[in-house]
Amino acid sequence: MSAFLSVTVSIGFLVAIIYAAIKLAQNILSFRRYAAAVNKFPQDEKNPIWGHLGRFPGPNEEGLKFQRQMTTNFPYCSLAWLGPFLSMLVVNHPDTVKTILKTSEPKAAQIYNLIRPWVGDGLLLSKGSKWARNRRMLTPAFHFDILRPYITIKNRAVDILLSKMDRFSQQDNYFEVFTEVSLFTLDVILKCAFSYDTDCQNIGTKHPYVNAVNTLSHLATDRFFKPWLHNKWVYMLTPSGRQFQKCCDLVHSVAEDIIENRRRALLSHSVEQDVVKRRRCMDFLDILLTARDDDGEGLTPQEIRDETDTFLFEGHDTTASALSWTLYSLAEHQECQEAVYREVEDLMSRKQNTDIEMEDLPHLPYLTMCLKESLRLHTPVPFIQREITQPILVDGQEVPKGTIVSVVLYNLHHNPVIWPNSLEFQPERFAPENAESRDHYSFVPFSAGPRNCIGQNFAMHELKIALARVIHRFRLELDKNQTVRKVEDIVMRAENGIRMKAIPRVKVT
Repeated sequence: MSAFLSVTVSIGFLVAIIYAAIKLAQNILSFRRYAAAVNKFPQDEKNPIWGHLGRFPGPNEEGLKFQRQMTTNFPYCSLAWLGPFLSMLVVNHPDTVKTILKTSEPKAAQIYNLIRPWVGDGLLLSKGSKWARNRRMLTPAFHFDILRPYITIKNRAVDILLSKMDRFSQQDNYFEVFTEVSLFTLDVILKCAFSYDTDCQNIGTKHPYVNAVNTLSHLATDRFFKPWLHNKWVYMLTPSGRQFQKCCDLVHSVAEDIIENRRRALLSHSVEQDVVKRRRCMDFLDILLTARDDDGEGLTPQEIRDETDTFLFEGHDTTASALSWTLYSLAEHQECQEAVYREVEDLMSRKQNTDIEMEDLPHLPYLTMCLKESLRLHTPVPFIQREITQPILVDGQEVPKGTIVSVVLYNLHHNPVIWPNSLEFQPERFAPENAESRDHYSFVPFSAGPRNCIGQNFAMHELKIALARVIHRFRLELDKNQTVRKVEDIVMRAENGIRMKAIPRVKVT
């Protein structure tokens, strides 16, 4: 009996080895076929172990210079290997970018899983039927009639920002732009989307949520360029992994506190049905809590938190980057700043108050041109990544299923084929007569296609209101002793911030 058992175990062990060998051989053949297909795309010289990682200087000014040079060398697309097994197709041109963005292909799981513990499976990361269902359910949150009441809230938040800038001015002090602007955009998103007031602008740099988001963004970017840390179990054994989890716990606690406060309010006032009737007056959180699909099903508690985490991040951090870099652009180009001031002053002279109303926004064409040029030049969201679920043609070559495609918006916005002298700030690029001749996919700061940013109108309103009122109140000057350098995190940041002085404008009566 023991001999029989021994033989059976030996045979089973041999079968297992043979099965493993067959699977390994199949995987090797499959990878070779995949590599042969993607290697048909143009690429720079690579190391057999590190791929192209060793050539990239890092997510900094030198790295951005490297990206611009690669875009010059390969203006449509190129292949990048992150080590021996992970590749991605980088697309830089409107023709190749639109091929990807016009689809509903999901975000690249292998890459975006790095931030999934932070933002969950909300609109940013969800895919397929879940993404389509949630997108359809949340679209009413951005209806024109929903956005209109937010204009007053945004103006009141700007009032606080202006008062803080005034205090810096009275003391003849420089202020750090990203710090103050991040608190302003957090204040706006909390009040508009969640009717939640934390007085975060006055709490200042001690506000833990802003610090946690900045840390999470930096850690996720650092991990992206270290494929050996992509495995979550390995990452959680590192100090960075433990810090990442600690910051995730903090941002989740903020989201859960917001949701629980609103849920209690709804229950205590028995207003859910009333809220549905007055849907045009609801905020984002109202819709999260009361939305129903065609089958009458609402979002689960986990889905509500995921969407809250996603919108808190996307509605605050990306807008803070956009506003900070636009203020920087205007302070750097005084003639453009003064032109914006004259346009706003002309508008204000015909009004009874200093608020910017919804009806005023179309009457700020030059401000809008400056804003768009800053979004192009500094690209607050530098890249988007998708995963191809079925073969697709890009630049005449077939991209195999499973390929990660990196739509590098920074490269697209600096492609010399589309944007001559791309490092120069030229608002006239967006004058109607110039913009009409360009492909619509030449400039996509909020992405494009079915997976575009659902909150882009909300963000543009906020940016225009803040810019108009800040420039109308102050003349901005940069600290000439500071060299501003970019850091390419999940959003575009400044390595050591942006120091600026606000000088009150003297009104001639």
